[in-house]
Amino acid sequence: MKGGTNNMELSENKALRAFAVRIRMALLEAIHSIGSGHLGGALSIADALAVLYGREMEIHPEDPQWRDRDCLVVSKGHAGPAVYGTLALLGYFPYEELKTLNRNGTRLPSHCDRNKTPGVDATTGSLGQGTSQAAGLALGNRLKGRKNRVFLIVGDGELDEGQCWEAFSFAAAKKLSNLVVLIDWNKRQLDGYLDEVLPLGDIAAKMEAFGFDTVQVDGGDIVAVAAALERTRQGGGKPYAIVLDTIKGHGIAEAENTEMNHSMPVNDERYARWMETLQAELTALEE
Repeated sequence: MKGGTNNMELSENKALRAFAVRIRMALLEAIHSIGSGHLGGALSIADALAVLYGREMEIHPEDPQWRDRDCLVVSKGHAGPAVYGTLALLGYFPYEELKTLNRNGTRLPSHCDRNKTPGVDATTGSLGQGTSQAAGLALGNRLKGRKNRVFLIVGDGELDEGQCWEAFSFAAAKKLSNLVVLIDWNKRQLDGYLDEVLPLGDIAAKMEAFGFDTVQVDGGDIVAVAAALERTRQGGGKPYAIVLDTIKGHGIAEAENTEMNHSMPVNDERYARWMETLQAELTALEE
């Protein structure tokens, strides 16, 4: 489902924003069912997922293995709850299955697993490895003459891994213009703030230096994210990078303001309060 952002209708804008809220509600449903989970980094990519699945990617939820589908590799595999919430809302599996997150026998493990979850295209979680998988998928599609595109979501803390930069160097050398890298620049990682653990400097400038066609946008602005993705359709001789300036825990104020929000407990009281806030936001968008 593709359209132009220059004249994005208010109805489409509101629909995508509502989709992002629903994704947040769905991932909260999943994490609450087990009591705690990777909340912060799941919330920060909800807007990007809404635009990818609601507007940009060519997919057939009724046929997850459709040969000509676009693929998404979520290299920051701990953001699985956001991916699962998105897929459930699109009908890849029953919504009620979200309550089986990370339980014995589940199809929704803590980290994304392509062998278990319908709609998941890559098994990830060992940080950095998804970048190489995405580059390989993009090259494979090109060698087979396919027009499928590959989208990769990578965390900013994940960029501490040297494998990421090896994969980026490979993608640029092979001129993989069918590869789009989205970097979730939420400034925090597992053990603290990015600049305290290992400062990365200007990420957008680094991606440019590595040979990517790069833009940086507000990752919480649906229109900005859609416009950045739309420009990647033109092809050309370079892979694309979109640096998403995000807030870890975005969409739930208490999560945003909790310093260590990589993983958080979600008890009944928090769940009820946060869901009430999100429902009010959703109702306002749907009026």
